[in-house]
Amino acid sequence: MTNEKIRNVAIIAHVDHGKTSLVNEMLKQGHVFRENQVVEDRVMDSNALEKERGITILAKNTSCVYNGVKINIIDTPGHADFGGEVERVLKMVDGVLLLVDAFEGPMPQTRFVLQKALDLNLKVVVVVNKIDKPDARVKEVIDEVLELFLELDANEDQLNSPFVFCSAKLGTASLDANSVGTNLEPLFETIIKSVPAPKGDETGPLQLLISSAEHNDYVGRLAVGKITRGSVKEGQNIVVCNFYEPEKQRKAKIVSLFVFEGLKRVQVKQGPVGEIVCVAGLEEVKIGDTICGEEDATPIEFVKIAEPSIEMTFMVNNSPLAGTEGKFVTSRHLRDRLYKEAVKDLSLKVSDGPTADTFIVRGRGEMHLSILIENMRRDGYEFQVSMPKVLIKEIDGVKCEPIDRLYLDVPEDAVGVVMNKMGVRKGELVGMIPHGNRMKMEFMIPSRGLFGFKSELLTDTRGEGVINSIFDSYQPYKGEIQRRDVGSLVAHEDGEAIVYGLYNAQERGDLFIGAGTKVYAGMVVGENPKGGDIVVNVCKKKHLSNMRSSGADEALRLTPPKILSLEEAIEFIGDDELLEITPKNVRIRKTILDHTMRLREKGKMLRGEI
Repeated sequence: MTNEKIRNVAIIAHVDHGKTSLVNEMLKQGHVFRENQVVEDRVMDSNALEKERGITILAKNTSCVYNGVKINIIDTPGHADFGGEVERVLKMVDGVLLLVDAFEGPMPQTRFVLQKALDLNLKVVVVVNKIDKPDARVKEVIDEVLELFLELDANEDQLNSPFVFCSAKLGTASLDANSVGTNLEPLFETIIKSVPAPKGDETGPLQLLISSAEHNDYVGRLAVGKITRGSVKEGQNIVVCNFYEPEKQRKAKIVSLFVFEGLKRVQVKQGPVGEIVCVAGLEEVKIGDTICGEEDATPIEFVKIAEPSIEMTFMVNNSPLAGTEGKFVTSRHLRDRLYKEAVKDLSLKVSDGPTADTFIVRGRGEMHLSILIENMRRDGYEFQVSMPKVLIKEIDGVKCEPIDRLYLDVPEDAVGVVMNKMGVRKGELVGMIPHGNRMKMEFMIPSRGLFGFKSELLTDTRGEGVINSIFDSYQPYKGEIQRRDVGSLVAHEDGEAIVYGLYNAQERGDLFIGAGTKVYAGMVVGENPKGGDIVVNVCKKKHLSNMRSSGADEALRLTPPKILSLEEAIEFIGDDELLEITPKNVRIRKTILDHTMRLREKGKMLRGEI
């Protein structure tokens, strides 16, 4: 049977194409909020980091009601590093809204998420957003979307997907490309008409595939999934099983049951077939598990999540300032948090390192891991991380590395310097299209060649460059790539940075710290543009004498320090450096703090003894 009172849809698109803004308007016009209620922009981006960065990081469930039909909506991230969030939720829905910007058209992540939707044979509704923009090119974008469907081998039914034209900002939609519309009714009507109602045997034994899991301090583990067979009741005895581990079955009991109504989880006694529900009380349940009735424990196959492409080593902080700023500082704290994170994020792989206080963390990209690091430091964790490295594989006896497809949109006068940078980073040009006074360029480049490139691109293009990349494939190793052409200014001794010491040090390069900052021997306090490491004494005081004039120190003028963000610091660190993360500071340090020991190790490397 089909449950005609429910529609389950996910909104998928490239980053910044307006998914969360559209959900906002759908909730408003679906009467989720009171008439006089003040609703902030991007209400679904509830995480503090999401609000700050203006991006969606976690897929989230919500719902609204239109003409008696409940529409369960899943808002997904658009950034390639969080593609695992999109992959895991697509098993919960029967259709997707594919959002495409009316100016930019299909982008790298548009291709990725559409491919996943087509593979699962989901019904697609194409939504061309931002048609009210003056530079919108709606007709060309329609053609580009249809070309993308053909490239991805869509079947005839998928090629006939309906198009809706809307402005998420204005909260309007239309079925006519030349009309903006007055409200979102055409979109709601298209969803109800085109997206199939969920099917399932209402009288059969329970089958509920878990697609999302999180921890709540009050009710424990919360698991979210769609009921594909039967119905679920509060207090029901069930069996938890997994398609890939058929021998591991365990009995449990559903303590509490919730459904999504607007932005809230509402407790209910029973959930019908086709409904997306949230169950509490199953402590060991994980994403990909199937909750079944006791009479028939048949698991459902879960979607395979793409493998991580980079890794970093997380370790306990052992610097001279360790334990002075963080709340959670031990290896037990670090281990518990990382393994708990891996349960709810399928793209993240965590394993124990070579020593008891190190852990290998693998993710989809630099941003993926930097968001994890930022969340942990905000929660009071103190630890260290190593330089990110790509995961090398041996395929048919050949050493292979991950290759990304890179899309650049740069001003014409910056093409030369971009080509030069790409050459150094082993990038191969595969396409170049002029677009007004700008150039769209496509490269195939090793993933490691992108480390630190974004900040360089913004500098080279005076902030006008646009960069997008997505993992393409594993290809034979492309050879050595110089990671950075600058060296480090390293502190000589423990103490506090003094104006006099900083004044003498700033002649050597750009400083990362200001006066009054606590430093220790081996801490990186700046960069040397000429390359190579230089030891500087930023704690040096001016010797006093009876001939010293009272205003002599006033003449010392310090250049404002270059304060690195977390991402910039991750991009900066080299092989012999670590990043010290605390709730209050991000410090770069040498792995070996003692200067003499560092020189000995370097000598051994040059002689080939290591």
